[in-house]
Amino acid sequence: MGMSSRTIPKVVVLKGGPSSEREVSLSSGRECAAALRGEGYEVIELDAGPDVAGRLAEIAPDVVFNALHGRWGEDGCIQGILEWLRLPYTHSGVLASALAMDKEKTKDVYRAAGLPVAESLLARADEVRARHVMAPPYVVKPYNEGSSVGVYLVDEAANGPPALDAAMPEVVMVEAFVPGRELTTTVMGDRALGVTDILTDGWYDFDAKYKAGGSRHICPAELPQEIYAACMDYALRAHKALGCRGVTRTDFRWDEGRGLDGLILLETNTQPGMTPTSLSPEHGALEGMSFGQFCDWMVKDASCDR
Repeated sequence: MGMSSRTIPKVVVLKGGPSSEREVSLSSGRECAAALRGEGYEVIELDAGPDVAGRLAEIAPDVVFNALHGRWGEDGCIQGILEWLRLPYTHSGVLASALAMDKEKTKDVYRAAGLPVAESLLARADEVRARHVMAPPYVVKPYNEGSSVGVYLVDEAANGPPALDAAMPEVVMVEAFVPGRELTTTVMGDRALGVTDILTDGWYDFDAKYKAGGSRHICPAELPQEIYAACMDYALRAHKALGCRGVTRTDFRWDEGRGLDGLILLETNTQPGMTPTSLSPEHGALEGMSFGQFCDWMVKDASCDR
């Protein structure tokens, strides 16, 4: 990692930023910074603003811990700045970040790797408001924003197309709805860590994901051995096919009535949530890693040219 002669490595935790997931990132950043101080690092928290490159150059850290979520933070933009400044950083590099953020391009990569996906298409939001561009049930979501911000479920009983919010981008992704359980698997470096079954009341939305009591995690998931193993295998293959580094989390749907054929990949998160109760740290705990050790692994894994 090319540590300088300083005995205590200096880590900048990048958090906040301008995306719609700012609040989640502030919380991830705060928790990671506290954990890294507990592991003995000198930690500086930096809310990523327009002056982020200048601030990083001034601070000259040994490592940048990327705790940003959403646009700018997980789409290759900040990664490009970090490569330019030659600052070792955590998580995925420029190309993998940009690819994974674009849900339609991600699917092309999954398909090429022989991984199962739901049928989908890109359409203009106006067109989606005007008519069913796909037979219901289907889901409408931004194809290049993080999380479940602005996700619409159009069920079979829907008389008309969805009244998409004006804030939705001009082009959206329309995806066949896959019923069943929501499963997720974390990959750390070159191994999958575990599978969680996410139980929610109804649709797994932004509030359920980030507010207490909105969802329950069953970790490890109680699944047939074949399905558990397939999640682990598919997640690792997705991580590699996209060219990801560090920690990623791949989300699945499993229609249990269809057995293995009912398991499909939804997306790979290159900057998964990082609070002690987040899904990925819970997977680390299955391997006996504390939250501090999980963060420490990410710092030690940091590099340029990712």
